[in-house]
Amino acid sequence: MALFALAACHKQEKSVATGSLPIEVSTPVVKDITLTQEYPGYLDADATISIVGRVNGTIIKRNFTEGGRVKRGELLFVIEPTLYENAVTQAEAALSTAKAELEYAKSNYERMLVAINSNAVSQIELLQAKSKVESCTAAVSNAQAAVSSAKTKLGYCYIKAPSDGVVGLRNYPVGAYIAGEGAPVELCKLYKDDIMYAYFNITDRQWMQRNNNMEHEYNSITFTMGDGKYFTWEAAIDYLAPNVNTSTGTMQLRAILKNNSGLLKPGSYINVRLPYDDIKNAVLVRDASIGTDQTGKFIYVVDKEDRVEYRKITTGSIVDDTMRVVTEGLAPDERYVTYALLKVRQGMPITPVATK
Repeated sequence: MALFALAACHKQEKSVATGSLPIEVSTPVVKDITLTQEYPGYLDADATISIVGRVNGTIIKRNFTEGGRVKRGELLFVIEPTLYENAVTQAEAALSTAKAELEYAKSNYERMLVAINSNAVSQIELLQAKSKVESCTAAVSNAQAAVSSAKTKLGYCYIKAPSDGVVGLRNYPVGAYIAGEGAPVELCKLYKDDIMYAYFNITDRQWMQRNNNMEHEYNSITFTMGDGKYFTWEAAIDYLAPNVNTSTGTMQLRAILKNNSGLLKPGSYINVRLPYDDIKNAVLVRDASIGTDQTGKFIYVVDKEDRVEYRKITTGSIVDDTMRVVTEGLAPDERYVTYALLKVRQGMPITPVATK
């Protein structure tokens, strides 16, 4: 500690003696980076399902909370089932009658098969008995279909959730009469949101640039909501439009992600961050260390004699919100002024201090 204190005092004495200011400097960060670009987009649910009534009757029960989450198979509505229960009873009675008539027709036909050998009945009577069996068999099939149809309509009186999801506002209250047999009546919507899709557009030129520059295929994207400080998600691209929209010059992309928490909502606007270029050994400096004048971007470089040099540079994209890519004008081993740009000028001697 005594040696460090002595060195600091010596450096301060040297600074005072030479009249140079202590200025924080640093060398560029050199690393491989992946550049990204942001695009506006929106979210949509995996499915938006219309829950409809397909029978006539009065809604006698609503079994969910509007805006609440439901499970697949959970009962949502009950429409008065009395008429349809009666229809099932009638259809089942008709089926029993048809089966009894079929059994009688079969027995009669079997007796005539025996009697035909002794010429007790004519061939015409035998054919008529056979025809009766066939017509009774068809009647049983029709009666079975009628029972199935009646049970199906009765099932429509008990409306259940076709999947897990969130239920929206109901369109009809309990006690309202609906006529759903003529045309289905929408009672509410169910949003299947365990899977979400992020939609966004990119120009064909940007897409080609991305494919030409990227060494590896990136199927993942990052998107944020709001100011991006608190909500960040990863998603995988699963769709690329097969054509370019001639009106906008863009094509649509879609990414898929899981929404197990239910935090994401359909229709939300998002910012999609998509990788478009890989750069090996990129030279990065603090974005706040770069100045701008009439000639463009510049930075103050510190030479071997600890003097400031004004240097024009060419910059690229921002990285990690604070670092900027320098494509021309700065070598990886050169020092540059990180802070106090207004205190330095061309040729000015300084006392370099490492940036913390």
